[in-house]
Amino acid sequence: MKILRDYNGEFLPEMRLESFSKDTLIELLRLYARFYLAIDGFWYLSVKERSSNEEALACDLLAWESVVKYESKRLTKMMKIDGNDVAALVKTLQLSPWFWNLEYKLEVENRNQAMLTITHCPTLIALEEEGEGREESICNLVDTKVFKDYASFFSPGIEVKCLKSPPRKSKNEVCCQWEFKLEE
Repeated sequence: MKILRDYNGEFLPEMRLESFSKDTLIELLRLYARFYLAIDGFWYLSVKERSSNEEALACDLLAWESVVKYESKRLTKMMKIDGNDVAALVKTLQLSPWFWNLEYKLEVENRNQAMLTITHCPTLIALEEEGEGREESICNLVDTKVFKDYASFFSPGIEVKCLKSPPRKSKNEVCCQWEFKLEE
Protein backbone atom coordinates (compact mmCIF):
# COMPACT_ATOMS: atom_id res chain seq x y z
CA MET A 1 0.00 0.00 0.00
CA LYS A 2 1.31 3.44 -0.86
CA ILE A 3 1.75 6.10 1.86
CA LEU A 4 -1.35 8.28 2.06
CA ARG A 5 -1.45 12.06 2.45
CA ASP A 6 -5.21 11.99 3.07
CA TYR A 7 -8.11 9.55 2.83
CA ASN A 8 -9.62 10.89 -0.36
CA GLY A 9 -10.72 8.29 -2.89
CA GLU A 10 -11.69 4.68 -2.43
CA PHE A 11 -12.40 2.92 0.85
CA LEU A 12 -9.33 0.91 1.90
CA PRO A 13 -10.23 -2.07 4.09
CA GLU A 14 -6.57 -2.49 5.09
CA MET A 15 -6.08 1.18 6.06
CA ARG A 16 -4.19 1.67 9.35
CA LEU A 17 -2.53 4.69 10.94
CA GLU A 18 0.73 3.40 9.50
CA SER A 19 -0.79 3.97 6.03
CA PHE A 20 -0.42 7.74 6.37
CA SER A 21 2.58 9.98 5.86
CA LYS A 22 4.41 11.43 8.86
CA ASP A 23 3.09 14.95 8.06
CA THR A 24 -0.49 13.67 7.86
CA LEU A 25 -0.12 11.84 11.18
CA ILE A 26 1.22 15.00 12.82
CA GLU A 27 -1.78 16.98 11.55
CA LEU A 28 -4.09 14.19 12.75
CA LEU A 29 -2.48 14.34 16.20
CA ARG A 30 -3.03 18.10 16.31
CA LEU A 31 -6.68 17.60 15.39
CA TYR A 32 -7.05 14.93 18.08
CA ALA A 33 -5.57 17.36 20.60
CA ARG A 34 -8.27 19.89 19.66
CA PHE A 35 -10.89 17.14 20.13
CA TYR A 36 -9.45 16.51 23.62
CA LEU A 37 -9.92 20.16 24.51
CA ALA A 38 -13.35 20.35 22.86
CA ILE A 39 -14.80 17.38 24.75
CA ASP A 40 -13.69 18.98 28.01
CA GLY A 41 -15.53 22.18 27.07
CA PHE A 42 -18.63 20.40 25.76
CA TRP A 43 -19.18 18.27 28.84
CA TYR A 44 -18.48 21.24 31.15
CA LEU A 45 -21.09 23.36 29.37
CA SER A 46 -23.56 20.45 29.39
CA VAL A 47 -23.28 20.08 33.17
CA LYS A 48 -23.47 23.88 33.58
CA GLU A 49 -26.64 24.00 31.47
CA ARG A 50 -28.33 21.06 33.22
CA SER A 51 -27.30 22.02 36.72
CA SER A 52 -25.11 25.03 37.50
CA ASN A 53 -21.68 26.49 36.95
CA GLU A 54 -20.73 25.47 40.50
CA GLU A 55 -21.62 21.83 39.78
CA ALA A 56 -19.79 21.91 36.45
CA LEU A 57 -16.74 23.34 38.21
CA ALA A 58 -16.84 20.61 40.87
CA CYS A 59 -17.20 17.90 38.19
CA ASP A 60 -14.37 19.46 36.19
CA LEU A 61 -12.02 19.29 39.16
CA LEU A 62 -12.88 15.63 39.77
CA ALA A 63 -12.59 14.68 36.11
CA TRP A 64 -9.22 16.37 35.66
CA GLU A 65 -7.88 14.73 38.81
CA SER A 66 -8.63 11.34 37.24
CA VAL A 67 -7.37 12.35 33.79
CA VAL A 68 -4.05 13.59 35.18
CA LYS A 69 -3.36 10.29 36.96
CA TYR A 70 -4.48 8.21 33.99
CA GLU A 71 -2.53 10.24 31.45
CA SER A 72 0.64 10.72 33.52
CA LYS A 73 0.93 7.03 34.34
CA ARG A 74 0.66 6.02 30.70
CA LEU A 75 2.80 8.81 29.23
CA THR A 76 5.67 8.27 31.67
CA LYS A 77 5.61 4.54 31.05
CA MET A 78 5.41 4.72 27.25
CA MET A 79 7.97 7.51 26.90
CA LYS A 80 10.24 6.17 29.68
CA ILE A 81 10.14 9.38 31.69
CA ASP A 82 11.62 8.70 35.08
CA GLY A 83 12.40 10.89 38.04
CA ASN A 84 10.46 12.68 40.72
CA ASP A 85 11.45 16.17 39.80
CA VAL A 86 10.27 19.21 37.88
CA ALA A 87 12.08 18.08 34.72
CA ALA A 88 9.99 14.88 34.61
CA LEU A 89 6.84 16.95 35.23
CA VAL A 90 7.44 19.40 32.37
CA LYS A 91 8.46 16.63 29.99
CA THR A 92 5.12 14.93 30.67
CA LEU A 93 3.23 18.20 30.23
CA GLN A 94 4.87 18.62 26.81
CA LEU A 95 3.42 15.25 25.77
CA SER A 96 -0.12 15.88 27.00
CA PRO A 97 -2.65 16.36 24.18
CA TRP A 98 -4.35 19.30 25.92
CA PHE A 99 -0.96 21.02 26.20
CA TRP A 100 -0.46 20.81 22.42
CA ASN A 101 -3.26 23.38 22.04
CA LEU A 102 -1.21 26.03 23.83
CA GLU A 103 1.53 28.34 22.70
CA TYR A 104 4.02 28.69 25.50
CA LYS A 105 7.56 29.33 26.62
CA LEU A 106 9.06 26.81 28.99
CA GLU A 107 12.23 27.80 30.84
CA VAL A 108 13.91 25.04 32.79
CA GLU A 109 16.48 26.49 35.14
CA ASN A 110 17.48 23.06 36.44
CA ARG A 111 15.87 19.67 37.14
CA ASN A 112 14.04 21.18 40.12
CA GLN A 113 12.83 24.53 38.81
CA ALA A 114 10.96 25.68 35.72
CA MET A 115 8.76 28.53 34.59
CA LEU A 116 5.90 28.14 32.14
CA THR A 117 4.51 31.19 30.33
CA ILE A 118 1.40 30.52 28.25
CA THR A 119 1.05 33.07 25.47
CA HIS A 120 -1.94 31.59 23.63
CA CYS A 121 -4.71 29.56 25.24
CA PRO A 122 -7.84 28.62 23.26
CA THR A 123 -9.78 28.02 26.48
CA LEU A 124 -9.03 31.49 27.81
CA ILE A 125 -9.90 33.06 24.47
CA ALA A 126 -13.26 31.21 24.41
CA LEU A 127 -14.00 32.25 28.00
CA GLU A 128 -13.13 35.87 27.28
CA GLU A 129 -15.38 35.84 24.21
CA GLU A 130 -18.19 34.28 26.28
CA GLY A 131 -17.98 37.30 28.57
CA GLU A 132 -19.35 35.71 31.74
CA GLY A 133 -16.13 36.12 33.72
CA ARG A 134 -15.67 32.37 34.16
CA GLU A 135 -11.98 32.68 33.27
CA GLU A 136 -11.24 33.68 36.86
CA SER A 137 -12.56 30.40 38.28
CA ILE A 138 -11.42 28.17 35.42
CA CYS A 139 -7.93 29.62 35.13
CA ASN A 140 -7.30 30.32 38.80
CA LEU A 141 -9.04 27.35 40.42
CA VAL A 142 -9.07 24.53 37.88
CA ASP A 143 -5.67 25.18 36.28
CA THR A 144 -4.02 25.55 39.68
CA LYS A 145 -5.49 22.23 40.82
CA VAL A 146 -4.62 20.49 37.54
CA PHE A 147 -0.99 21.66 37.64
CA LYS A 148 -0.76 20.63 41.32
CA ASP A 149 -2.17 17.20 40.45
CA TYR A 150 0.41 16.77 37.69
CA ALA A 151 3.17 17.90 40.07
CA SER A 152 1.98 15.55 42.83
CA PHE A 153 2.16 12.61 40.44
CA PHE A 154 5.93 13.14 40.44
CA SER A 155 6.48 14.48 43.95
CA PRO A 156 4.20 15.99 46.59
CA GLY A 157 7.08 18.37 47.30
CA ILE A 158 6.83 20.16 43.94
CA GLU A 159 5.46 23.61 44.60
CA VAL A 160 3.19 25.11 41.95
CA LYS A 161 2.94 28.86 42.04
CA CYS A 162 0.76 30.96 39.77
CA LEU A 163 2.68 34.14 38.95
CA LYS A 164 0.10 35.64 36.58
CA SER A 165 -3.46 34.66 35.78
CA PRO A 166 -6.61 36.08 34.18
CA PRO A 167 -8.41 38.28 33.89
CA ARG A 168 -6.23 40.09 31.39
CA LYS A 169 -6.43 43.81 30.74
CA SER A 170 -5.39 43.30 27.12
CA LYS A 171 -5.34 40.38 24.71
CA ASN A 172 -1.65 41.22 24.16
CA GLU A 173 -0.80 40.14 27.72
CA VAL A 174 0.34 36.60 28.45
CA CYS A 175 -2.47 34.24 29.38
CA CYS A 176 -0.85 32.94 32.54
CA GLN A 177 2.51 32.17 34.08
CA TRP A 178 3.49 29.35 36.43
CA GLU A 179 6.52 28.42 38.47
CA PHE A 180 7.29 24.80 39.37
CA LYS A 181 9.86 24.28 42.09
CA LEU A 182 11.14 21.40 44.15
CA GLU A 183 13.25 22.37 47.15
CA GLU A 184 16.29 20.12 47.50
